[in-house]
Amino acid sequence: MPSFDTVLEPDLVELRNAVEQSNKEIGTRFDFKGSDARIELGDKGKERTLQLHADSDFQLNQVRDILLAKLSKRGVDVRFLDLNTKVEKMGGDKVKQAVPVKTGIDSESGKRIQVLLKQSKLKVQAAIQGDAVRVSGGKRDDLQAAIALIRRDITDLPLGFNNFRD
Repeated sequence: MPSFDTVLEPDLVELRNAVEQSNKEIGTRFDFKGSDARIELGDKGKERTLQLHADSDFQLNQVRDILLAKLSKRGVDVRFLDLNTKVEKMGGDKVKQAVPVKTGIDSESGKRIQVLLKQSKLKVQAAIQGDAVRVSGGKRDDLQAAIALIRRDITDLPLGFNNFRD
């Protein structure tokens, strides 16, 4: 039975390259001379976060803009980042922001995909399997229609499709 997996996985190599390029640009820019502005990529198992450090809120916004430009230049979708997190004040005037990197489809989004496919009347079944949603159907054409439907209707997540089997 043909099937594919709907996943939420950023390209970690390109993400790391974008962080390194951003740090390199921050180190060479004149307006960041003598400041503590930097970006750190933290890995804790499957959970990844970017720590943005700066001397002021204005500099933090500049660091964020540099990072977003480098990510888009390297082909990493910026929707993988949750930029609505709180900015923390540190000692003195320094600020930092922890930006989580989204990986894996949460159960709410998985249920949204299941409901979308059921309401579409396509002859496919969707099953949540861990942090992915497996979609299976009788024909390859139905699966391709399901991919097109998911891409069109779920725009808030940068979903990917892999493990396509005939």
